[in-house]
Parts: sequence; C-alpha cells; structure tokens
Amino acid sequence: MLSQAEKYNVKTESTLLDFLAAQYPQSSKTSIKKMISHGSIGVNGKTVKNPAAVLHKDDEVTYRRHSVVVRAHAPFRIIYEDPQLIVIDKPAGMLTYGEKGLSGSSAYKELKEYLSAASKSRSELFVVHRLDREVSGLLLFAKTEEAQDKLKENWHDFTKKYRALVEGILETASGVARSWLSDGPEFKVHSGREREGAKYAETSWEVLKTLEKHTLVELHLVTGRKNQIRVQLSDMGHPVTGDRKYGADAKWERRIRLHGCFLKIRHPKTDEWLEFHSDLPRGFLVLKPEHEKYK
Repeated sequence: MLSQAEKYNVKTESTLLDFLAAQYPQSSKTSIKKMISHGSIGVNGKTVKNPAAVLHKDDEVTYRRHSVVVRAHAPFRIIYEDPQLIVIDKPAGMLTYGEKGLSGSSAYKELKEYLSAASKSRSELFVVHRLDREVSGLLLFAKTEEAQDKLKENWHDFTKKYRALVEGILETASGVARSWLSDGPEFKVHSGREREGAKYAETSWEVLKTLEKHTLVELHLVTGRKNQIRVQLSDMGHPVTGDRKYGADAKWERRIRLHGCFLKIRHPKTDEWLEFHSDLPRGFLVLKPEHEKYK
C-alpha cells in the first residue's frame, strides 16, 4: 500500500496531541488520538503512539497517510482519504449531489452518512466538482470549507482525464476539439458560435483501441464545462455509446460509456501533487442491444 506524508516543524514546546490539534482544527481530539494510536504519527523519524509525548522546538512531526483506502462497508470504493479531502469511485447511475441536498439519493448523501457513521459524529463534506449521473469514475470531495475553496481555486491547473467508448472509427489517432457551449431547452447543452453566455470548451483526445464499429478514446479536459465531452464527441459524429441525449444509436442499452479515469491535484494543505487512477468498470466495453438488456 502506497503512502503519502505530511511534515511539520515544531515551533514551541507542547504535547503531541495539542500540536496535532492545532494542525488539524477540523478534527476532534478523539480522531487525532486514533491517528496516533494507529501508528500514523512519527517524531524525528520514529513512530510515537503516546498523545502526551512532549515535543520540543525544531522537532519534525510526520503524519503518514495511505493513498488507497478500501473499506468493506463503504457505499462505494474509496480511492483516497485524509483530513482534508476524499476521492471516491462513483458508479454510473448515481447523482453527485441531489437537487434537494440530503433528501435525495446521491454520492454526496451516501458519503456524508458513511463518514458520520464511521466517526460517530457529524462529518462535514463539500462538493468540489461533479460527474453526470450516468458517468462513472473519480469524484473529489473536500472535508473542510477551506480545502474546498483551495481546490476550486486551483481546479484549472489540475489534470482530468476520461475514457469513452464512442460510436464509429475515428479517422485520426489524436486531435483537439474546440467549441462554444451554452445551455439550451430540455436541460441540453448546445454548440454554437461565440456569443454572450456561451463558454469556450476545449478537449484533447487520442485513440486507445479500435473495436469492430466503436473506438475507445482517452480525453483530457483542458476546460471543464457542463456535458463538454458528450457534446463535443457528438459534434465530431462520434457520440458516446449509449448517450441518446446527444445522438447515440438507440440500438444499444442506455448506458453512457464515459468514465473519469485519472485525476492529478495539488493537496490543499501540503501543496503535494497527488495522482489517482480508476480502471474501467466491469462491462464497459461490452455492447448489449437494448432488447437484450434484461435477459
């Protein structure tokens, strides 16, 4: 299991518990004691499990966190978690955040309830970005409002990649899609000319694999507009398989084959770069006609 480390230098003498409480004001002292007892804290290179241990000026305190956390009772796979943020692998068919907050089913609601149950106290959770209901893959949440602000502020500097199974065979191995997007009727996004209210969208792409009548492509979001990938692929004449809203063939089952596979961000507290990966979900490349969906 890979691990990441946060390091702090002690300025004045204090106990380990008080020092960590000052570094993580959003965490309860009970949760900090658990961090210490689990062997996650080191002082000058040695693991310390005593919360009352005295720290001296210029001591180095290390919090080693694990980059992969899989919990048997989580509602979905947790890719990464620390006191500032959490990354999950959202399944297709689940909203990021329900229209009515916690009253409707969503990844936000499920995760917030899970975290509260795990910590046996009310947990804060903040949305950083969203995935469409039928899109699966990496989804990032913040655990503090400060972390949310920092992540959103730097979102354009982060790397976001998706994989899509599209209709047809692309003529070139790679390219860049550029367009102006605006909201239209029936909650659908449209491409058009540059005008007031339209937002510039750019996506680079490359072919990974060619199937009989479909192509697996990897896409890098240069901008992050609503439905950006789905609209631009449709404009290219290669809609995402199963995405009938944007012109996909109704022959295939209604399952949008779009998956957030890679995310590279800068940690909001340590400024360390973190990378997360997610494999394609089971059956992603398997095409089933709509009439065979329930067989």
